[in-house]
Amino acid sequence: MQIYCGTDIIEVKRIKDAVENTKGFKENIFTQNEIADIEKIRCDMKYQRYAGRFAAKEAIYKAISKVLVENKIKMNFLDVEVINIEELNKRPKVVILNEKIKEVCEKLNLEIDVSISHIEQNAIATSVVKID
Repeated sequence: MQIYCGTDIIEVKRIKDAVENTKGFKENIFTQNEIADIEKIRCDMKYQRYAGRFAAKEAIYKAISKVLVENKIKMNFLDVEVINIEELNKRPKVVILNEKIKEVCEKLNLEIDVSISHIEQNAIATSVVKID
């Protein structure tokens, strides 16, 4: 068994500025499901959630990058979706949307876990990848 991890931290203000001032940023980074999930929450927490998802995607990439390089696969932000699962007390779950990445993950019996936390100014995420 192999275990890899990735961590990322981001300033909420950077993500807020990008979402508000950079045309297409939100749609190029977050899936429609992620946007819908974030937009339905209280306005005062919206940008922390965007920042948390951004950090999660970066952390996932860092954790899975060795597998991607070995299989000559590139990954972009829309290849992964981080959604909250009601049944798991709104714990984040990683959904792989890219078919090539999904195929490699299944072949390697690869599991991805992610944890996200945020405060007013920063968001942090850690991802752990387990390969049997």
